Amino acid sequence: MRHNVRVTTPDFGQGQRVVIIGGGPGGYEAALVAQQLGARVTVVDSDGLGGSAVVTDCVPSKTLIATAELMTEFSGAPELGVQFEDHEGDPAHQLTVDLATVNARVKRLAHDQSDDIGRRLADEGVEVRHGRGRLEGAGVVVVDLADGGSERLEADAVLLATGAAPRTLPTAEPDGERILTWEQVYDLTETPSHMVVVGSGVTGAEFASAYMALGIEVTLVSSRDRVLPGEDADAAEVLEEVLTRRGMQVLSKSRMESVTREGDQVTVRLTDGRTVTGSHCLLALGSIPKTAGIGLEEAGVELDGGGFVKVDRVSRTSARGVYAAGDCTGVLMLASVAAMQGRIAMWHFLGDAVTPLDLGQVSSNVFTAPEIATVGCSQRAVDAGEVPAETVRLELAGNPRAKMQGVRDGFVKLFARRGTGIVIGGVVVGPRASELIHPISIAVAESLTVDQLAHVFTVYPSMSGSIAEAARRMHHFTTR
Repeated sequence: MRHNVRVTTPDFGQGQRVVIIGGGPGGYEAALVAQQLGARVTVVDSDGLGGSAVVTDCVPSKTLIATAELMTEFSGAPELGVQFEDHEGDPAHQLTVDLATVNARVKRLAHDQSDDIGRRLADEGVEVRHGRGRLEGAGVVVVDLADGGSERLEADAVLLATGAAPRTLPTAEPDGERILTWEQVYDLTETPSHMVVVGSGVTGAEFASAYMALGIEVTLVSSRDRVLPGEDADAAEVLEEVLTRRGMQVLSKSRMESVTREGDQVTVRLTDGRTVTGSHCLLALGSIPKTAGIGLEEAGVELDGGGFVKVDRVSRTSARGVYAAGDCTGVLMLASVAAMQGRIAMWHFLGDAVTPLDLGQVSSNVFTAPEIATVGCSQRAVDAGEVPAETVRLELAGNPRAKMQGVRDGFVKLFARRGTGIVIGGVVVGPRASELIHPISIAVAESLTVDQLAHVFTVYPSMSGSIAEAARRMHHFTTR
């Protein structure tokens, strides 16, 4: 006999009106929470539901990277005994990529994901206005509608989730054809012969790694002494060694002065007088918040020196009844953090149980080859004496599954408190590190000890076995 069970939630927000400016992860996830709690919700969206995460950033870039991952795996096929032959039986020596087809798939999947979000919001009863929203005081949002005219929406609470845009410089203006931001690369229909990537942060490193895997010559211009200056130094060192071994030219301590185009060639001029020429240039210079000209300061919303909205750990701004979430806050530019900030804002405003945002539990991933995943405490904090912790690093080259798959680069690193052995952080470098970090994230969130982590069964052989092995090796450190 089948029983249909309907789950109901208390109507904490019954009669409350919530207006959300921005349809990205911070906005649409907040909308779903507020609607679930009984509020009347309107989302004002100007860039496509899903925001940059779905339309121009995370979903598109990781779809492109999925093709790059396949090419990386194919590159190791001969070692595993796999040979490629042409139609006449002769050995084939080169795999090629049709970038136009790749980018068409990228844009199709992004569009489909945006449509899925729109259907979900409609099914839940969330109203959507297509246009640009601005504050007119703390409790009123004026929408300049995309199809003309305007609409005035009164709100008991407003959530700002306006996101951020690629940063550009007057000396390096994108033209959308040869000089590109990361939002423009998906319009390429011809494969670049030489891509110069300016910026070695997460975005720059991901695209540089992906395009090289697609068979494109890549030069990475880094103003710092290494790639990924904000990530674990050991992980960044492994990545840079792999990239250079595969043929990438990495120009460290090299600051870009200007980017110019002449015909089919771009020239990147460095501040020391050197120049780098290529067919295309990708600018990965960071992000600027979309907070200008929407009435924030007039409504009492305080911004920092970079134009980001100042928020506390429950997403409140300095203006009563105004919350903010996502990249416009600059807290940590991850879709997962934006979504959590939005949910926390609505839980707080509508009176549901809420736990303030804890960045110490956030897991993140750099989708290079190999991937770099991190959670919790950092090596930098341990080395600086800010956190008393023991560290164990275990190379993946000794993992039996890694040997079978021809994986030589990467490691697992754990951080645990001295004495108690509680896991407070970790780093994974290797294929699918974004998946392997999850058990460490659970350990950090639930304050598990290295012994508890070590005693959980793992599959043999498996990459995850290295996590348990690293935990076992920490036993004598944490019981002294």
